[in-house]
Amino acid sequence: MLLSPAVMLAVIGLILGLIAGFVMHRADFCIAGMFRDLFLFKSAATLRALVLYLAVAMVLFEGARLLGLLPLYPFPLLSPASLAGTLGGVLFGIGMVLAGGCVVGTLYRLGAGNRPSLVAFIGLIIGSTLYAEFHPFWKSILTATTLFSGSITIPQYLSLSPTPLVAVAVALLGALVVSWFRHGQLSRRLYAKGAMQLWQAALVLAGVSLASYLLIGMPLGITTAYAKIGAMGEQLVFPNHVAGLGFFASQPLSYRNPLTGTMLTGGPGPDLDGIALIQFPLIAGIILGGTVSALSLGEFTLGHPAPWRQYLSAAVGGILMGLASRMAPACNIWHFLGGLPILAFSSIFFLAGILPGAWLGACILTRWVVR
Repeated sequence: MLLSPAVMLAVIGLILGLIAGFVMHRADFCIAGMFRDLFLFKSAATLRALVLYLAVAMVLFEGARLLGLLPLYPFPLLSPASLAGTLGGVLFGIGMVLAGGCVVGTLYRLGAGNRPSLVAFIGLIIGSTLYAEFHPFWKSILTATTLFSGSITIPQYLSLSPTPLVAVAVALLGALVVSWFRHGQLSRRLYAKGAMQLWQAALVLAGVSLASYLLIGMPLGITTAYAKIGAMGEQLVFPNHVAGLGFFASQPLSYRNPLTGTMLTGGPGPDLDGIALIQFPLIAGIILGGTVSALSLGEFTLGHPAPWRQYLSAAVGGILMGLASRMAPACNIWHFLGGLPILAFSSIFFLAGILPGAWLGACILTRWVVR
């Protein structure tokens, strides 16, 4: 019996999330940790895996485009660049360092039984929901500070084929990767049984991102679902208020899925729509992947409480990430694993914000949380 298009997409999202969560837990592939280490320990060792990912993903995405396998290019929900989006990146950088993980790192650690990650997850939902209260104001700022209107990517703005620009970027990033490989700087000593190298996780995640783009129509993305979960909860208590918020009434998603041909629409509101179909299974898969990995290693536990400062930091960080992911708009996974490989302006602006944000987060962390 053939699966319905909706069930098929849900199964695909669950499987992709399961693979991503499992691999990220085995390698502790956490983008928040990469940027935190850069400023906290003056070490770019873990950040090298992200550079490797970008080089490989650029090749895969552009190769798929040239073969005609990406009818949606740029992919849906990728917004134009805005200076205000950079401020969202700053807040996100602060939040992910304080939370101890980004939007995906929080999920796979939650699946492994990490208590502060549960607090950060709840904070993400709260922050995403709070954003709806000032969405009209922030939307006006995003619009007023939008640059390169009508162009999502650098090649679009220059009216060029993406291929030569991607080739230059891959050459530059590839030179760094080759140098690191020759000097043995891509690998690290592993002590835990079953642990993966970060570069191995980067390669797997590049394949997962490509599979998501080919089958779902866009790379990995989950943060609109956080707002949706919050809207569902708020609707139970304040249904009239939720109905009157423009953010929850918006329907930014509207595209035809390349695999099934099904038209998918949706937004951050409390409805079970296209966003729920795509992102809910992905979130569940990442959590489950972390659980499966932790259980198979004998590392799953709920019995190790953290200091109260860490819980407070996780809550504040989660709320900031939730707010920032709507202000940017989108999270680090969306921008780094999806937008940067196609040279999206908004992702470059997000990167420009997340760097000083991570530095500020590291300063706050060492001064007030981990003394």
